[in-house]
Amino acid sequence: MTDFTNLISEAKKMQEKMKEAQENLKKIEVEGVSGGNIVKVVLNGDGELKKINLDETALKESKEIIQDLIVAAHHDAKSKLKKKTSEEISKVTGLDLPPGFKIPF
Repeated sequence: MTDFTNLISEAKKMQEKMKEAQENLKKIEVEGVSGGNIVKVVLNGDGELKKINLDETALKESKEIIQDLIVAAHHDAKSKLKKKTSEEISKVTGLDLPPGFKIPF
């Protein structure tokens, strides 16, 4: 019976760690860039777009190029967010999860 009690205790500890990791992830912000820093976007830990910054030189480009630069910066930020998310979860849980691994399972 002790093994089962230990298993339940460990599961509760892991659940608390995962909850802590989720709270920490919400505080993360990452910046994605494109066009040699002409376009910068900021995403929070939930993947929400928080800010777009366009350099003055971007405004001289065509609408299509600006749109492409924004999409590229967003992709860069999403990639960085996946990596940062995996790092943060690994710190809290001690598990080495692959990028993009979803929590909760």
